[in-house]
Amino acid sequence: MEITFKLLTYIGLLGFILGFVVNKTNFCTMGAISDWVNIGDLSRFKSWMFAAAIAILGVSLFEYLNFIDASQSRIPYRSSILFWPRYILGGLMFGFGMTYASGCGNKILIRAGGGNIKSLFVLIVAGLMAYLMTRTDFYGLVFHSWMSPISPDLAKLGIEDQSLPIILAFFFSSFDVEILKLIVGLLIASIMIFQIFKSGVFLKNVDNVLSGITVGTIVVLAWLITGGSLGQEWIEANDFMDTPMPGVGVQSFTFINPMGETIIFLGNSADLYYLTFGVTALVAVILGSFSYSLISKSFRVEWFVSKEDFSRHLLGGILIGIGGVLSLGCTIGQGVSGVSTLALGSFITLISIILGATIAMKIEYYNAIYEDCSFFDSLRTSLADLNLIPNKFRALDKI
Repeated sequence: MEITFKLLTYIGLLGFILGFVVNKTNFCTMGAISDWVNIGDLSRFKSWMFAAAIAILGVSLFEYLNFIDASQSRIPYRSSILFWPRYILGGLMFGFGMTYASGCGNKILIRAGGGNIKSLFVLIVAGLMAYLMTRTDFYGLVFHSWMSPISPDLAKLGIEDQSLPIILAFFFSSFDVEILKLIVGLLIASIMIFQIFKSGVFLKNVDNVLSGITVGTIVVLAWLITGGSLGQEWIEANDFMDTPMPGVGVQSFTFINPMGETIIFLGNSADLYYLTFGVTALVAVILGSFSYSLISKSFRVEWFVSKEDFSRHLLGGILIGIGGVLSLGCTIGQGVSGVSTLALGSFITLISIILGATIAMKIEYYNAIYEDCSFFDSLRTSLADLNLIPNKFRALDKI
C-alpha cells in the first residue's frame, strides 16, 4: 500500500495544480468550441490544442527513450480493434452533453470546486451513468452487441494497433517503427504548434498560454509517473496482492470513468481499497479549484434558475456519463491524453465531440431565435449550416 499512496500523492499534487490553474485561466474546452462557433474566436481552442501538442511531444519523446509505453495504457487507446461506432456515437453524445451541462468533465469539477451546485449535480448524474456503463450489463446490451461486429480488428490485417505510426509502418515497412513513432509525433506536434503561434496573437494572452502548458505538461507527467519506474513498482506490487486493487495501470488524466469510480469509493464508505488514480485526480482537481476560488474570492454558490435549467443539466449529465464512457474519454481523456498516444480512435473521438457540441450550440441558437420551432427543425437547419445535409432540407431561415 505504501507505493500506492506515494504514487497517488504525486497524482493528487498534479490534480490540485490542474484545478487551481484551470480555474485561474478559465481553460474550458466547451467554452473554446463556443467561442469558435459563436464569435469566431479561436484563442481558447488554440490553448486546448496547445495542451494536446505538448502532450503528443512529451509522450513521443519519452516513449522513444523507453521511459514509458503508452501501448500498455489501462484505457486501450491503441487497441487493435477500431471501435469507430463507439468513438463517433460516444463523442457526439458527449459533445451534446457538455453543451447542455455547461461544461466538459474537467470544467464540471472546476465549477463544483467554485461553489456551483448545478455542476455538482451533473457530476453525480454523470457518475451514476458511468457506473451504469461500467458495472452493469447496460453497455453490453445496448451498445456492444451491435458495435462489436462492425468494428474491424486491425491485427487481422497485420496492423499491430491503431496508432498512426503503426498504421503508417504497415504501408512503409522499410522504416524503423520506433523512429517512425518519434518522427510522426514530432511532426504532428510541430505542425500544431506552428499553426497556434504563427499569427502571434495567441502569445498576447498569458492565461491561454499558461493553461495550455499546464494541462499538456500534467498529462505527460501522469503518463511518466504511472508508466515509469514508480508506476511499474505500483503495478507489480498490486499484481502480488491477494485481492488486487482496481484502477491500477499505466494511465493519464481522464474524468468520466473516474466519476463512476468515485461513486463506488463513496458507496464503500471511502474504503481506501477503492481509492484509484481517477478518484484521486478528480478530488484533487476540485480541491485545487476550490482553493483558487477562495484566494481570488470568486467562490459563489449557484443553483438552478428554473425547471428547464434543471432538466437541461440532467440531460447533459446523462449524455456526458454515457457518451464519455462509450467514447473511452472526454475532452481531456481523449482530447489530450488519448491524442497524445496518436491513436486513430482518439482523433475520431475528438472530432466527434467538437461536431456534437457545435451542432448542439447551433440548435440552441435557433431555439432561442425561433421560440416556437421544434427540435428537429433546429437540428435540420443546424446540419444544413454545417453543410452536413443539403440546404434544401433547411427548415428555418439563416440569421
